[in-house]
Amino acid sequence: MEDNSNKPPFPPKGNAVVNFFKEIISIVLISLVIVIPVRYYLIQPFIVKGASMEPNFHNGEYLIINEIEYRFESPERGDVIVFKYPKNPNEYYIKRIIGLPGEKVQIKGGQVTIFDKNNLSGFALEEDKYLPGGRVTRGDVSIVLGEDEYFVLGDNRSASSDSRVWGVLPKQNIIGKSWIRAFPFSRFAIFQQ
Repeated sequence: MEDNSNKPPFPPKGNAVVNFFKEIISIVLISLVIVIPVRYYLIQPFIVKGASMEPNFHNGEYLIINEIEYRFESPERGDVIVFKYPKNPNEYYIKRIIGLPGEKVQIKGGQVTIFDKNNLSGFALEEDKYLPGGRVTRGDVSIVLGEDEYFVLGDNRSASSDSRVWGVLPKQNIIGKSWIRAFPFSRFAIFQQ
């Protein structure tokens, strides 16, 4: 019978430290392999800044943006998107898509009218599902959108720097569509995709 009374119960400390650091490095590498593709190609966090999307989105709210959907589908009217501001691509904005490529958008007398190939005489945009009653879209705008150009507006029309001010939004500037409001927890929501 072998006498184990003189053997230490654990491996020597040098090996334990090396094994511990190998384990940590493995966990970090595996995490990076999972997190980096998800963060840069699938979803992205975004914090709302300012009042331009009130009452639907408030300053300081934490959103998760779906980046993958627009790789397979085109943005649609009414989508709330995050994009790189065309005048300074280092800034990110959140707005609602109003006009689609090839359409003419006209704002006159507080009414948004859309003209497209199916509605040559135009149709008044019904926005009551996301704009509170009595909210008016100010401005006198008439613009024809080119291929891969969008017209976007903030929901808080009186406090929004949007396509009425700086023009069309190129499709290439769109980061993704709002997907989840994660914070504050009292306003948690998953938005229809």
